[in-house]
Amino acid sequence: MTAHPRDFQVVTADQLLIGAREWRHDGDASGRNVVVIAPATSVRARYYHRFAEYLHASGCDVVTFDYRGIGASRPLGGLRRFNASYVDWGRYDLEAVLQYVTSRYPGQPIDVVAHSIGGFTLGLAASSHRVRRALTVGAQIAYWPDYNPRKRLQMVLRWHLFMPLVAWLFGYFPGARLGWLEDTPLGIVRQWSALHRDFEKQPWKTHRTDPPLPLQFELFRGDTLAISLADDDWGTPAAIRRLLDLYKHAQRHHLHLTPADIGVSQIGHFAYFNSRFADSLWPLALRWLQTGAMPAPFAARLCAVG
Repeated sequence: MTAHPRDFQVVTADQLLIGAREWRHDGDASGRNVVVIAPATSVRARYYHRFAEYLHASGCDVVTFDYRGIGASRPLGGLRRFNASYVDWGRYDLEAVLQYVTSRYPGQPIDVVAHSIGGFTLGLAASSHRVRRALTVGAQIAYWPDYNPRKRLQMVLRWHLFMPLVAWLFGYFPGARLGWLEDTPLGIVRQWSALHRDFEKQPWKTHRTDPPLPLQFELFRGDTLAISLADDDWGTPAAIRRLLDLYKHAQRHHLHLTPADIGVSQIGHFAYFNSRFADSLWPLALRWLQTGAMPAPFAARLCAVG
């Protein structure tokens, strides 16, 4: 087993450098899967590194990356006037990583773990048809009527009004300074604040020069498990199903979990990948990625979608 991860960069089709890291085993790769982790909006890849180390120690090869404008993929000149969109994150950034994995890990099954918007960017990558299985956690498109009704007004004021106003004033959202995730490109904030329930009506174009949106979702046919969490104010069951509906040709399954299922008081939108759940939630992900199944009693609670 390789003792240390390797940091590297991939070049996107529009000639940007994307920072990534891989954990790869030495020796024969027969039967070993490689897992790509697609992050949530404005969450650095390093947040998922302990989870990646867990997967690697359990027999997987793993690749993480930062979307353009985030973490190791932040431009040297800063984010002011830096153009980025959700389409770029999927069509260029995740696509470049999938192409890298296809080339560097020939013959190995490719699986994807997608957190939050990562479940959406997967559908924008032309190479998504190469993915065998996907595990999504809280994956949705931030359509505000799907938010937890008890928190909806507070969330709309914070994420859909205050956040874009601050981003407009600064030319980007200074999230690190405010303690709200990471610094985020203006184009991403604009889209986040105005997402529509209907895919074809999304405000994808942040600039007139943006190319047309590629409708790639129907290319994805991987076996997909979408996990929703009862105390996730973004990823409600309605939000999860809305995104799953875009993957019309995939084998789709939905698993709804409560904190009580694993004997804790809360999990929320972000904590699934926290190491305190290494003995409870992480084995569920590993089991799905390696076998396409769930252990009892969770197997009986899987709901087929479509």
